[in-house]
Amino acid sequence: MSKKSKHILVIRLSAMGDVAMSVPVINTFVLVHPEVKITVLTRAFFAPFFLDIPNVTVVVPDLEKKHKGFIGIWKLSRELLKLNIDAVADLHDVLRSNILVQLLRLKGIPFQQINKGRADKKALISSKNKVFKPLQSTHERYADVFRKLDYNLKLENGKPLPKKKIPNVISDYIGETEKNLIGIAPFAAHKGKVYPLDKMEKVISELSKNSNTTVLLFGGGAEEKLSLDTIAQQYANVLNVTGRFSFQEELALISNLNSMLSMDSGNGHLAVMYGVPVVTIWGVTHPYAGFVPFNQSEENQVLPNLEKFPLIPTSIYGNKYPEGYLACFDTISTNDIVNAIKKRLKVN
Repeated sequence: MSKKSKHILVIRLSAMGDVAMSVPVINTFVLVHPEVKITVLTRAFFAPFFLDIPNVTVVVPDLEKKHKGFIGIWKLSRELLKLNIDAVADLHDVLRSNILVQLLRLKGIPFQQINKGRADKKALISSKNKVFKPLQSTHERYADVFRKLDYNLKLENGKPLPKKKIPNVISDYIGETEKNLIGIAPFAAHKGKVYPLDKMEKVISELSKNSNTTVLLFGGGAEEKLSLDTIAQQYANVLNVTGRFSFQEELALISNLNSMLSMDSGNGHLAVMYGVPVVTIWGVTHPYAGFVPFNQSEENQVLPNLEKFPLIPTSIYGNKYPEGYLACFDTISTNDIVNAIKKRLKVN
């Protein structure tokens, strides 16, 4: 396959963390292959991820109405053909994307799809005959799709997206932006990935003692906002940014953090898009499943005691775990987390 004058359609519709993980890969691809045009098919909410990547445009499908169901996907395929795409990189591999790539294939458009490694992941989380070994990272799985389209791609050649200018509405709220800005995103979709909030409050309290530091709390929804408001009000140098800004403004803030503390969830992947060091707290999931934020070292992964909880990882998404396994978080000390930020990320 010729590598010249190509226009690749990249499909990754959800979820936030998975879409964010595609950004370093696509950004690296564009740096190495500036002659190739990329069109990303994704949801409208995720379009801001790609605004700062040259030669990349975003197409947002109407999955609720116009492009819903088989007829809708057929209509979408016809619209995409008008863009003169000549290859497809499917980073999603779900029913909708499978139908779409097959419709495009009928029109002579070649495609490659992600190998999600489902069998290996099943063996990794099995309670019987567990095969506990590191699997290929999701970033490398994405990169392999481009490689199968005959493009050379080495992720170590990549660079983070540039930091964004902090909007006035944010700087007016957080004050001195020259301080160490530490983001903390204490929530995730499932309890198996969430460090208990009372313990996280101790981490926040300790980090807030440094007058040269501002701790910024990230969450989503009314319930999380209320919980974080309650914490922020108790400590100096702590602010809750949940629900205060638009998503694009929040991304601008994240891009200027000195470090981010996150669960195994999307916020960590957002931060590393901009080269922000990320410390990840793991519960019943594990780095071996391949979801470590891009270019983050083993030292930035804070893990529970696996000798006491040998079935970890019990699931890929943190939604399944044996009785009593939420206690795995009790084996992660708040001091370990604070030190991971202060020492490994050199935030003093």
